[in-house]
Amino acid sequence: MEKNEKLIRYSMQLAMLNQLLSSELISQKEYQLVKNRLMKDYRIFSDITV
Repeated sequence: MEKNEKLIRYSMQLAMLNQLLSSELISQKEYQLVKNRLMKDYRIFSDITV
């Protein structure tokens, strides 16, 4: 998979995760756990969304 494709897929998954959090369907702790896993899976080393 191309680097740009990976970044787009990561961004889409992060956006969906944010929707779950804002809809209160997951807790902040669950959000952080999934986000950390996504960052690891997609090899994202910096979080500029903070």
